Amino acid sequence: MLDKTFVPSSIEKEQYEIWEKSGAFSIHPNLGKQPYTIMMPPPNVTGNLHMGHALTFTLQDILIRYHRMCGYDVLWQPGTDHAGIATQMVVERQLEKDGLTRTSLGRPAFLEKVWAWKNHSGNIILNQLRRLGASPDWSRERFTMDAGLSKAVRKLFVQLYQDGLIYRDKRLVNWDPKLHTAISDLEVEQREIQGQLWYIKYFFEDNPTEYIVVATTRPETLFGDVAVAVHPDDSRYQHMIGKKVIIPLANRIISIIADTYSDPEKGSGAVKVTPAHDFNDFDIGKRHKLPTFNIFDQNACLNDQVPDMYQGLSREQARQQVLKDLETLGYLEKTASHSMTVPYGDRSGVVIEPWLTDQWYVDTSSLAKKAIEVVEKSEIKFVPDQWKTTYFQWMHNIQPWCISRQLWWGHQIPVWYSKDGKVFVAETEEEALVQAKKHYGHDVILDQDQDVLDTWFSSALWPFSTLGWPDNTAELQHYYPTDVLVTGFDIIFFWVARMIMMGLYTQKKIPFKTVYIHALIRDEFGQKMSKSKGNIIDPLDLMDRYGTDAVRFTLASLAVPGRDIKLAESRIEGYRNFVTKLWNAARFCQMNECEFSEDFDLKTIDEPIHFWIMAMLLETTQKVEVALSTYRFNDAAYALYHFIWHQFCDWYIEFIKLLLTDQDQNKAVKTRNFTSWLLMQILHLLHPFMPFVTEKLWKDFNPKGSMLMVSSWPNYKSFKMDETKVQEIQWVIKLIETIRALRSEMALLPSVKPKLGLRDISKETIAYLQQHQTTITRLARLDEIILTLPYPSEGCVQIVFEGNIFLLNLTGLIDLEKEKNRLYNDIKKIDQQINMLTNKLNNQKFLQHAQHDVIEEQKQRLKDNQDMKDKLEKALSLYKNLMV
Repeated sequence: MLDKTFVPSSIEKEQYEIWEKSGAFSIHPNLGKQPYTIMMPPPNVTGNLHMGHALTFTLQDILIRYHRMCGYDVLWQPGTDHAGIATQMVVERQLEKDGLTRTSLGRPAFLEKVWAWKNHSGNIILNQLRRLGASPDWSRERFTMDAGLSKAVRKLFVQLYQDGLIYRDKRLVNWDPKLHTAISDLEVEQREIQGQLWYIKYFFEDNPTEYIVVATTRPETLFGDVAVAVHPDDSRYQHMIGKKVIIPLANRIISIIADTYSDPEKGSGAVKVTPAHDFNDFDIGKRHKLPTFNIFDQNACLNDQVPDMYQGLSREQARQQVLKDLETLGYLEKTASHSMTVPYGDRSGVVIEPWLTDQWYVDTSSLAKKAIEVVEKSEIKFVPDQWKTTYFQWMHNIQPWCISRQLWWGHQIPVWYSKDGKVFVAETEEEALVQAKKHYGHDVILDQDQDVLDTWFSSALWPFSTLGWPDNTAELQHYYPTDVLVTGFDIIFFWVARMIMMGLYTQKKIPFKTVYIHALIRDEFGQKMSKSKGNIIDPLDLMDRYGTDAVRFTLASLAVPGRDIKLAESRIEGYRNFVTKLWNAARFCQMNECEFSEDFDLKTIDEPIHFWIMAMLLETTQKVEVALSTYRFNDAAYALYHFIWHQFCDWYIEFIKLLLTDQDQNKAVKTRNFTSWLLMQILHLLHPFMPFVTEKLWKDFNPKGSMLMVSSWPNYKSFKMDETKVQEIQWVIKLIETIRALRSEMALLPSVKPKLGLRDISKETIAYLQQHQTTITRLARLDEIILTLPYPSEGCVQIVFEGNIFLLNLTGLIDLEKEKNRLYNDIKKIDQQINMLTNKLNNQKFLQHAQHDVIEEQKQRLKDNQDMKDKLEKALSLYKNLMV
């Protein structure tokens, strides 16, 4: 017998170990089954499970478990990403505690420390995914720096280089002055601040008494100016285009140029052009073939390209000194407040410096053409479709991809240099030495490039490198291309697009057929979760308190395509109650001796309620299948919730209570057999969403059978429906619901049990009432149903239902005047609350100073009171119209 209460923690760990040890997660490429493949977005090896992970891995696991039950050869490829910057920072912080640095250790020793850390504590998140119930093939776990994946990275780099698609160039990058490396746009956090706009006079070379005013947010970079730009249509400056001006403090001569980037409506309409320290200025410099040079070193301190007195100053120090000197010398015209966006390194926390440096690049513009085409032709589909537009915007405006990073942890770039600077690109040092010997005619010493590759480079290979490429493995042939990629919108360009480009380049095939973009999880008020706001929700904590099944089902139910998720803990609590409801229904079945048999024959059922619940089961199964095929997880969850809670628990179980105790033992036995079979079908449908509780119940009802997770998805194609019996039960349910609704509107207490009389009733209705009189009386909380016609109308409320007229007799059950007075008083009290809340929400002082959640709470209270008033007024109207 099942325990009275379901305790998730008592079964989850044990159940997961049984699954994993059984080999049920494994692939079976030799069985001739159709493959279904999902590549797990590899979480950072430094990571811990957060709500975004919980969402994406829950949705992936739902698809995996569903397709596994549908008979596919399922591969959910797991693994982790080496996360270059994040991992290096973790280990460096540990070294600092011992008074060490990576440079004091040297590269080989430092990398030993990183590998030791990774092997000891780097897979925490994968164990947390096990807690979530994720069912990938763990035997195939990969790491982006595994030997096989490293081989793939080197192979691709060399191939791209030989095809002219990888090259070295001096361009502007996001430079982190603390970490001393280039970083990607995704690792840059844009912060809105209230800054300053300084208006500086640039005097003309041929007339020292006249000047043009340039507005800038970065006066310290004026030493790197190579031009002043104005809009070609700005009438104020057209006569100045082509003239020369002198840079203040630098005494260097530059030209005024015309460029449409200058906005006549912003600042003075004239901007300084500093190509080495601003991305927009870099583009202007390229258009006008202007010189470009750095004025900062790797620490973002002024270098030897500036006057001696400013050399060595940090950006902040240089700004203060430059402004002081400009003002002293009369170059500073004015200062104005200015809202602006400043880039910060998301890990270092320092301001990022656009910096001109030599880096390795991929010519993505060439690779993007085919990647755009496959999405245009719908060979790859985005769900929701709107994200296709975002993809195209990025791809049509694609820039060269900077793939080198000035780190030690990562894939060291497979490039070697001779003493005279000759470049040799090869997969191994041995191959590079052979190339060098062939070039020079004798052995030479080579030094490998010290940089490593951007983490996204190895991640771009994930769909095929994990399957054995560059070797032509059986797995690569069987599981590539994959079926669906489930990921967030923020990495459509950084990861999704690059996988498409690299998949098409190496395999000549798309890497996946569908890209499902899931929503962003916010707090219950719609705010983005962050440490600074203190609103982060820990999924592990939620699983501890409510159970994993409740957390998973909540996330699925809230995953509406194209809409961010507002996660309130009350929703998880509600779905924990759903788990409890299912558990109690299963206990009811056990207590009533419902025993499951795999040989049960659906042809034996004959009761109307059985046909009705079968119709609901068929409808629900179809809804779930359609919803999952279109990635509408919320629709599937809703269909299951509605069927299990309302149709199975609230109606079916209540209806069969009489059948289970029927004197006709044949009826009772048939009902027990069918009910246990029905419960097993429910467990099948619910398993992808709630794997733990369903597997536990399945085992209790079917101890000798195989595990639920490897059982077949239900198929009822051979079942013959009796629609007349379905309609009969549907009619009875609607009548009960109508009576219940009237009771609710009149605020009748459960103890008040009126008689139900009949006035104008069809013969069919009489037959239904005779057949289901006991059930209707019990579930509608009636004293009895009087079948004698016509019933007197005095003291009755009239009910019109499907052409029939019923009378609910309240005579002697309520004090009419007392009830009306109670309703009047309740409405009066509610009006006072509504007035108070309305006045508060119309108070501008309250709206300006109260916290967002407080205001939302008051709005909700107002709505609740208004809803309650509507119900009370409706009830009062019914009492006023009571037939006397």
